[in-house]
Amino acid sequence: MSHVALNAHLLSLSQSYRGAGISWYIFNLLQSLPQVEDDLHFTAFLHDRAFLGDGLQTEFSRWSTQRPAMRILWEQLIQPSALCRVKADLYHAMAFVSPILLPCPSVVTVYDLSFLRFPETFRPINRYYLRYLTALSVRRAKAVITISESTRQDVINLLGKPANQVHTVYCGVDDSFRPLPLAEVAQFKQQQNLPDCFIPYVGTSETGKNLCGLTPAYGQLYQLDQTTPPLIVAGGKGWYYQAVFALVAELGLQERVKFPGYVPQTQLPLWYNAASLFVYPSLFEGFGLPVLEAMSCGTPVVTSNVSSLPEVVGQAGVLINPDNPSQLAHTMHLILTQPDLQQTMRARGLQQAAQFRWDKAAQETVAIYQKTIRNFVN
Repeated sequence: MSHVALNAHLLSLSQSYRGAGISWYIFNLLQSLPQVEDDLHFTAFLHDRAFLGDGLQTEFSRWSTQRPAMRILWEQLIQPSALCRVKADLYHAMAFVSPILLPCPSVVTVYDLSFLRFPETFRPINRYYLRYLTALSVRRAKAVITISESTRQDVINLLGKPANQVHTVYCGVDDSFRPLPLAEVAQFKQQQNLPDCFIPYVGTSETGKNLCGLTPAYGQLYQLDQTTPPLIVAGGKGWYYQAVFALVAELGLQERVKFPGYVPQTQLPLWYNAASLFVYPSLFEGFGLPVLEAMSCGTPVVTSNVSSLPEVVGQAGVLINPDNPSQLAHTMHLILTQPDLQQTMRARGLQQAAQFRWDKAAQETVAIYQKTIRNFVN
């Protein structure tokens, strides 16, 4: 039985921004991998002791690796000897970087290369760390996993990895994201003091998410139609979030644009179900999980025509140029005023979202492990 070790130190089960994005991917993959009928044995290295994984061995670090500096030190100094101790045949770096000293072949997951495409949105130390260590890890890896074809092409073109060594494995969507009973949704709106109709944005307030493009688009929409539902920007504060708040004040939209803060993962299905329309005009995404989650809840989606987002949405949503606020404003107005179009988008969204499953992602990941072990271990 071949032994696969997984670095899951970015996993966080806390009800905070740390539990979203990459952490959510890692959590669902760890839950799903042991369910694939196979002769592989798994050991997950992590720090969050709240994780209870069936079918795999867990090793918890004594170090407080939720702090980035400590996590990096653990990965580079402790991980190599831990891999020797557990006699790992294959190592999966589940987020960009593997140890410089590796005692076994490796697979690495790359979510996106935004630190190369939009370096100005990263703090210098983060940018340099990701740029150089990701490039090194990708070059040495026997296989690279990306979460979209868009990211796969970036890894090939920007990092020079041979195409036959880079594999796209799409994210899945959790079963909790589904259409919910109207009574439950109505009760949630009352508890949260939400209006009957509203337009949510769900995600971190940072420049790459294009909130500075969404805000003027919403301003144009409100000028066009004074009955337009409010815009609710739900999510944690990211880098440079002050620019978003300043723009809302500059446009005089303080009474129309609300910032309720971070939304716990357990509440997200209710937020999507309660929405009239989900808008996600991001400038760049490795995948775009909020778009998939919204479609799974039967919510009409408007998103950008760039990077991975067309792959996720398919023909189910409406794609717009994220640099064109007027186009976004008119698209939102069209959907909000056309009930028949909303129903069509809901049906198509549910059908599209059904293609993305975590069990499928786990099966495809295991197939990559098997191929790598056959080629480089045996």
